[in-house]
Amino acid sequence: MAQLLRVQNFNVSQDGFGAGEHQSLERPFGDADPGAMFAWAGATASWPNRTDPGGSHGLDDYLTRDFRNNIGAEIMGRNKFSPQRGPWQDHEWQGWWGDEPPFHTPVFVMTHHLRPSFSLSDTTFHFVDDEPAAVLERAREAAQGKDVRLGGGASVIRQFLDADLVDTLHVAVSSTKIGAGSRLWESPDELLDRFHLDVVPSPSGAVTHHLFWRK
Repeated sequence: MAQLLRVQNFNVSQDGFGAGEHQSLERPFGDADPGAMFAWAGATASWPNRTDPGGSHGLDDYLTRDFRNNIGAEIMGRNKFSPQRGPWQDHEWQGWWGDEPPFHTPVFVMTHHLRPSFSLSDTTFHFVDDEPAAVLERAREAAQGKDVRLGGGASVIRQFLDADLVDTLHVAVSSTKIGAGSRLWESPDELLDRFHLDVVPSPSGAVTHHLFWRK
């Protein structure tokens, strides 16, 4: 079976931004409020950071639970890994996720500034400087027959979309507006020449799920 390249549970604002300007160590999403954008997933029974029993079931819970299903590797942009720009100043910095990153697979971080690979628990980060197709080939090999998740940010997803490499996308569109930052699209209609689209309101009312699959 073909290994799919999947975008899963990627959140954007009503005006199409995945993150705001002024990203920093303390604010990974810049001026955007991740609490508002991710509230639909955080309310589910399957949210991995849930500390109390309960949570919602249904579509939102299914999509949250499906995040890890049959994923063997992830590709992300540098600024999903770190707020640093330019040459690495500090190799001690190992990402925003602590000693137990949520990926549990090899992760390929796209950057023009390479650094040695390292592992945290069962996640290994590799730093790659190559075109999307070459990075995808490496990720598919590492995934050992499973699918590859394209984790973002928005500019990296656009690179893979423009290279016609993405097979499926799930984008959760919130009612918030950011105004500037890292933009996925002006309108989801931009993708309709290559993808089918179903738009399904979240039971929570917080987002609208946009489900794309290749024509």
